[in-house]
Amino acid sequence: MADRQNGSTKTSTSSSAYKIDLENFRKRLKGFYGHWKEHKSDLWADSDAVAIATPPPSEDLRYLKSSALNFWLLGYEFPETIMVFMIKQMHFLCSQKKANLLETLRKPAKEAVGADVVIHVRAKNNDGTGLMEEMLCAARTQSKSDSVLVGYITKEAPEGKLLETWSEKLNGSGFQLGDVTNGFSELFAVKDESELTCLKKAAYLTSSVMKNFVVPKLEKIIDEENKVSHSALMDDTEKVILDPSKVKVKLKAENVDICYPPIFQSGGEFDLRPSASSNDDYLYYDSSSVILCAIGSRYNSYCSNLARTFLIDANPLQSKAYEVLLKAHDSAIAALKPGNKVSAAFQAAAKVIEKEAPELLPHLTKTAGTGIGLEFRESGFSLNAKNDRLLKARMIFNVSLGFQNLHMKTKNPKTEKFSLLLADTVVVVSDKSPEVLTQSCSKALKDVAYSFNEDVEEDEQLKKKPEQNGEPLLSKATLRSDHQEMSKEELRRQHQAELARQKNEETARRLAGGGSNAGEGRGPMRASSDLIAYKNVNDIPYSREPVIQVDQKNEAILLPIYGGMVPFHVATVKSVTSHQDNRTSTIRIIFNVPGTPFTPHDANSLKYQGAIYLKEITFRSKDPRHSSEVVQQIKTLRRQVTSRESARAERATLVTQEKLQLANNRMRLMRLPDLWIRPAFGGRGRKLTGTLEAHVNGFRYSTSRPDERVEIMYGNIKHAFFQPAEREMITLLHFHLHNHIMVGNKKTKDVQFYVEVMDVVQTLGGGRRSALDPDEIEEEQRERDRKNRINADFQNFVNKVHDHWSQAQFKGLDLEFDQPLRELGFHGVPHKSSAFIVPTSTCLVELIETPFLVITLNEIEIVNLERVGFSQKNFDMAIVFKDFKRDVLRIDSIPSSSLDGIQEWLDTTDLKYYESRLNLSWREILKTITEDPEKFIEDGGWEFLNLEASDPDSGNSVESDQGYEPSDAEPESDSEDEDSDSESLVESDEEEEDSEDSEEEKGKTWEELEREASNADKEKGAESDSEEERRKRKAKSFGKARAPEPRGASFSKRAKLRR
Repeated sequence: MADRQNGSTKTSTSSSAYKIDLENFRKRLKGFYGHWKEHKSDLWADSDAVAIATPPPSEDLRYLKSSALNFWLLGYEFPETIMVFMIKQMHFLCSQKKANLLETLRKPAKEAVGADVVIHVRAKNNDGTGLMEEMLCAARTQSKSDSVLVGYITKEAPEGKLLETWSEKLNGSGFQLGDVTNGFSELFAVKDESELTCLKKAAYLTSSVMKNFVVPKLEKIIDEENKVSHSALMDDTEKVILDPSKVKVKLKAENVDICYPPIFQSGGEFDLRPSASSNDDYLYYDSSSVILCAIGSRYNSYCSNLARTFLIDANPLQSKAYEVLLKAHDSAIAALKPGNKVSAAFQAAAKVIEKEAPELLPHLTKTAGTGIGLEFRESGFSLNAKNDRLLKARMIFNVSLGFQNLHMKTKNPKTEKFSLLLADTVVVVSDKSPEVLTQSCSKALKDVAYSFNEDVEEDEQLKKKPEQNGEPLLSKATLRSDHQEMSKEELRRQHQAELARQKNEETARRLAGGGSNAGEGRGPMRASSDLIAYKNVNDIPYSREPVIQVDQKNEAILLPIYGGMVPFHVATVKSVTSHQDNRTSTIRIIFNVPGTPFTPHDANSLKYQGAIYLKEITFRSKDPRHSSEVVQQIKTLRRQVTSRESARAERATLVTQEKLQLANNRMRLMRLPDLWIRPAFGGRGRKLTGTLEAHVNGFRYSTSRPDERVEIMYGNIKHAFFQPAEREMITLLHFHLHNHIMVGNKKTKDVQFYVEVMDVVQTLGGGRRSALDPDEIEEEQRERDRKNRINADFQNFVNKVHDHWSQAQFKGLDLEFDQPLRELGFHGVPHKSSAFIVPTSTCLVELIETPFLVITLNEIEIVNLERVGFSQKNFDMAIVFKDFKRDVLRIDSIPSSSLDGIQEWLDTTDLKYYESRLNLSWREILKTITEDPEKFIEDGGWEFLNLEASDPDSGNSVESDQGYEPSDAEPESDSEDEDSDSESLVESDEEEEDSEDSEEEKGKTWEELEREASNADKEKGAESDSEEERRKRKAKSFGKARAPEPRGASFSKRAKLRR
């Protein structure tokens, strides 16, 4: 007996090396007989017996129904074995070694279907003729009718002397013969749980090889312009499939194999069949080229398949064809629902193509795939237009769709013809959408379309003479359409026009549906009346002398008033000051009372409307030392209480997180030691490094201090970033969260862990050393080694976490460590200082300087590039979010040399951008939009920002729009005044002098003061312009509203390889 998987044979000297799963055999044998009995006439050809003969082993890859039955029923393939199934008996003709193993089937077969197992052992030199006569005689005896009908698999020709003899005996027996291929196809189509597990493991291996080996391999070849043949790629990929550890897949190598040799095709020669081969031609990746990759792997003999098409500098025809194919492929998958006909998948795909691009329909493959399992192609379940079989839950399909031999108008024979192919392994699920087992390998256009242009050839094109019609030749980077050549700028302009249309429609739908999302609100404020110093009079401490005292324990101050000590909770104190005059000292205490300007929502005024409040009290003392001490004690106590209550109020607004599940012994603990954290823990004492650990459902960071611990749940991570040190001093992991958490006493959505890769401090006493000094060279080498080691440790940790996140339970979280693309970065001022801002695949980030900048790209509505002009050395970027209640984010002082690169990046990420000569007052613009969204849509939506669409002669067209008044700087937020001037208990401390000044205005509300200030400004006019307004006018006059950019801030023109 041999245990065969995909043609690889393992023999054993003893049958004890093999063991049949009897429970599995019992369950499946019962299913086989039940299916045979139920569908005897329509699928099993009315057969009275079913005879299956398995051929000798072969080194070739082949898929046979007889072998599939062996694996499905017994768990192994039994070569040169004949099985005859009857109602009351099961006959096996085989060698002695196989017979020893089959002896174990007697009891479970009797229990499952009431059939006796009869084993016929064939000696080595015996042709088995006599044993075959016994089996045929038993079939004749068990039949109730005169004519016996035996079912067999007609398409499997007999191989070897044993099977040829059996075929002759069967044909000469006088039995009627019928084909039972359809019966086995239907029987194998619906998988049980153990089969689904094997298929999912096979699909996971296939997608991991494509994602983690094939795609990076292709990128490296193209980026480095290497010459590698298709056959070499095939060999390398096959080796990776056969050794799953190379892509960090924890499957045993002896259980996996290939479904077919991996297929790599490019250069105009394409064959979309699984039987296609990879030739010895080099991989072709010039402009407008197409690369097809198809791989399939097996786990415990169960197959999976995956195919992807990669586009290099795709022209419009290729992009359109791929987008149509992608829609058709998704429609075919969506049609795989229980109760639908098998033909529904192909019909759904054809319907999409007929609607989107009917000219592509003749090039469509004849089927949309086939069933898949123990056989790579379950022929009875071909996804063609005529298959009327019904789909059932737990059926598995290889959904494979493509366009064959599409033509382009080009003189290059390697790009004149191209084909496209997409394939995924899909499970039919009851009451839900189909499950795509290979979906981790993306097929979105943005993930398979690459840009690879060379500046050298652009220069060579410019040196060539123009054509006779006087038109200049375009560079290689120019994409060619069917009738004309368009420049890169023209393509970008057209794309931006389409984005403008889509964005206006999206904004209109969102505004019609109730506007933008609500902004974050502040937590509940705790009124000062909720804080009690003493529950009754007896708790007030006795004092012999009438002096001001501070009760630290009860957080109260005791003031001598008319001979008695009156307690006040420190929360009622707004400010306390001390002044010395000659030999006397004055202590002035101001309290929080209702009706005072800058006092926010005060519950006391509603709760105790008839009460009398003490607003201010002054004491004089002849002891300045005691006065200063008392004032300092009150300020310290007030600061402590304020800090505590602020933390309490912050924690009250936090979203409850799930409990951290610690890693057990079976899960290898992943950790990074000696990390610093930002924001840092509060408190005094020396700061300590800590360890970051990855557990079952979250991270934990802790130091040697028990109170310094942070837990980050995987479900709370919105974005994760890994930024290795290149030109920076630190290597970091950064987490941007959905909901705030507390780090110490700080509430934050951004948590960062980092290590300094080199010493930031330089010893000044050592003096300057020569560049050739051996000590200097050795020190630089140590720094490089340290940096490389730290980067490698972080990368290893990230890889392990990625493997953990690849589990099914985290698929919905879409977790992945994103890495900033330095070549696309630019300098700007997002907050108060200049920083290097870098895009990632999903965000725009700045993770070195604090406060951090993390902008999610899919939350951006539009981007407006302001102060763009020929005479400007820099410009500004205004980012408008889909939530109009969020403040517009400004990045100022971006060097003008970065403009082209930023425009190209915005366009490739499908972000609509506009340009303006001046800074706009976005607060007024968004207010106007939200107040009258209908008028905003009627006036063309965001097109009021389009300078090209406006009258070129009207220089003030933007300024004249009502509500859209440009200004040189963004006005300060009103909420900042309200928040910063508040002196409630949970607000931060203010300058004592400011609080004191505010008390001088008696009898006037804040609104009245604002109105007076506004009227005074109008009367004084230009003569009382503020310094800020004078700066604005100066900027408009000289065109220099921003400081010059730092050196070396030029934008990288393009990435050599961009996806």
